[in-house]
Amino acid sequence: MLIGAPKEVKDAEARVGLTPTAVHELVAHGHEVVVGSNAGIGIGANDAIYEAAGGRIASADDVWATADMVVKVKEPQAGERVMLRSEQVLFTYLHLAPDVPQTNDLIASGATCIAYETVSDPHGRLPLLAPMSQVAGRMSVQAGANALEAPHGGAGLLLGGVPGVPPASTVVIGGGVVGENAIEMAIGLGSRVTVVDRNVEALERLDRRFGPGLQTVYSTRRAIEEHVLEADLVIGAVLVTGARAPKLVTADMVSRMKPGSVMVDVAIDQGGCFETSHATTHSDPTFVVDGVVHYCVANMPGAVPRTSTYALNNATLPFVLALADKGAREAMRDDPHLLAGLNVHAGMVTEAHVAASQDLTYVDPIEALG
Repeated sequence: MLIGAPKEVKDAEARVGLTPTAVHELVAHGHEVVVGSNAGIGIGANDAIYEAAGGRIASADDVWATADMVVKVKEPQAGERVMLRSEQVLFTYLHLAPDVPQTNDLIASGATCIAYETVSDPHGRLPLLAPMSQVAGRMSVQAGANALEAPHGGAGLLLGGVPGVPPASTVVIGGGVVGENAIEMAIGLGSRVTVVDRNVEALERLDRRFGPGLQTVYSTRRAIEEHVLEADLVIGAVLVTGARAPKLVTADMVSRMKPGSVMVDVAIDQGGCFETSHATTHSDPTFVVDGVVHYCVANMPGAVPRTSTYALNNATLPFVLALADKGAREAMRDDPHLLAGLNVHAGMVTEAHVAASQDLTYVDPIEALG
């Protein structure tokens, strides 16, 4: 198979779909790899390093025109989607539920589109989302702490305080991978931290890990409102696999929050879990609503491309190899967890949450594959 890794074109996105190590492994399996010129600059891998690993360097147009499978990091942008071909496999993060234009373009392309974020494992986890969730969870606290500084519009608080001055309070909504990593960072910086989740087992797990340094709260609308209004920093770490994120913090709540408080919406890729959120970029990351600073960057891990790319490739490479070695149809038929990643195939929507979010016809992935 000819596998392509184009240079990412989203704003401030320096990650790349394949590391040189991954390229070397694919070539060792008998495949060809074409890499977009300068695709790996952000991770410290120039074109010569990719060539030494066995890859061929080409323009972005050539990558899209020749590759049987395109391996990316972020969802294809409009200018990339027009280059998709019906016989092509696309393997990347898609986050389709809130993104109607992208969904329509992928349907029209006829391509086989597999989303990292819905690939599962035998334990019901999302192994290709987890590495970036870890990064985003940790970054959310860094970004929030920075936004709390007065020059960035915040209340002028140091997250951990100093002796004689109390620390800022952090509320994390959601106790999954993002939430757990945010909690670890916030506690490490000395913040007073509360996590809100409706999964009692998750709360018990977090309580065992962090002990009295973490307040655990069962999630109800009243509990969310109470703790958000008292918070200096709110981290939105909610995930419903494949679906739009629920709007758990309303505009009314935001209007009553402390002036200069900060909200970081890590769920923004799935539409955001704050009613006042809209996606931002690394070049213009924040906006203010009712005196509350919002940080809603849709590709947060892109700011640390070296860490993110290598962490992501550790998780994706076995699936890339399976798709390349067996072909996409056979690989997905053999592995129900990889099959769970199939979102669009031959003009059909094969992910139930995406179909429901956009009122589209859902086709069972096995039926779609034929």
